[in-house]
Amino acid sequence: MDSLTASIYDPADLPDAFVKIYGGSKDSVQVFSAPARINIIGEHIDYNGGMVFPAAINRYLYIAIRKRSDTKILYNDIRFPGSYEFDVNDNFVYDKKNDYANYLNGILSQLKSSGHSFGSGFEILMVSNIPAGGGISSSSALECAFAYAVSETFGFNIDRIEIAKLGQMSEHVFMNVNCGIMDQFIISVGKKNTAVKLNCATLEYEYAPLDLGDYRFVVMNTNKQRRLADSKYNERRGQCESALKILRDAGVRIESLCELTPADWEKHRPLVSDPILQKRVSHCVSENQRVKDAVSALKAGDLKKLGLLLNASHESLKNDYEVTGIELDTLAETAQKQEGCLGARMTGAGFGGCAIALVHKDSLDAFFARVQETYSAKVGYDAGFFACESGDGVTRLNLPRL
Repeated sequence: MDSLTASIYDPADLPDAFVKIYGGSKDSVQVFSAPARINIIGEHIDYNGGMVFPAAINRYLYIAIRKRSDTKILYNDIRFPGSYEFDVNDNFVYDKKNDYANYLNGILSQLKSSGHSFGSGFEILMVSNIPAGGGISSSSALECAFAYAVSETFGFNIDRIEIAKLGQMSEHVFMNVNCGIMDQFIISVGKKNTAVKLNCATLEYEYAPLDLGDYRFVVMNTNKQRRLADSKYNERRGQCESALKILRDAGVRIESLCELTPADWEKHRPLVSDPILQKRVSHCVSENQRVKDAVSALKAGDLKKLGLLLNASHESLKNDYEVTGIELDTLAETAQKQEGCLGARMTGAGFGGCAIALVHKDSLDAFFARVQETYSAKVGYDAGFFACESGDGVTRLNLPRL
């Protein structure tokens, strides 16, 4: 069911492909990688003062780069047609016809605006083993890989947290997408066999062990367009802001909903009379506690507890935050019933997109088949599935020189 298995690109082939396109020697070609990511738990609370718990996974985007002797910038991609040519002296602006090049030019515009200068141009060849549109942040991987590659090639020595901020600011300023920082952050700082507990407001973070043994995270894509996600996101955010104002006006001294412990919320619940707002706060408070509990479970090596937390997260997102829908509910709830599955939940904005499940490696094939069968019968079309392991954040690859 992993449709990419037959088409995984070996990054060791990238320097030769680079020279075929650009000529010259591959001795000065450098290759960098950036991973995809999953958010294990902590959904819809980053804007409520809560925490997220993402991990980098072992699906990578690769960028080969080499300086030029002139000021030209050249972009090519192994899998996507279209070459793009620019100049380091250009005033980079978003242009729809530039397609993926906009993500790269957005990074360059941020680098130049922050005072970095380029003594020459460069050429790029890219290839990705990350499923496009798979809900695991292929665009953020592109931004971070490119930013890191350019920084290292030109000696800017930008640290990993600043790489993440560059990616986020490029989205905000250049792409006009008001995204959070979780995706770029975990892609930049991720380490194999760990997940990161991140406070999105302060950028305080902590590595936690991610020793899954014989278990694997499975990404399950609904393959549904998320037409409702943006409007419902704004509605949920407004509801949380309303509940926060009610609590603060009543004298509760908090700056965000996730400052409340479950015990605090039970004490203050009568202050919020609207049952819808009560449900929204309940999700925020309980989900933030689940992040803390998930970190503790992994430190204790308790994967069964982690699985139960995934299930509880989905139930809360379905019933208290109401952001799932038939597609995500079918995937998560069918997955939860399968042999070898410890837990499953929706991940991301909701109303489509992806769910994740924690599944024993020996049960993967049967899991894919049974969940697919139920999903197709109920929803009317197929979902997408692939299993993954943890991976490293942005890095320079040491490829053999032949």
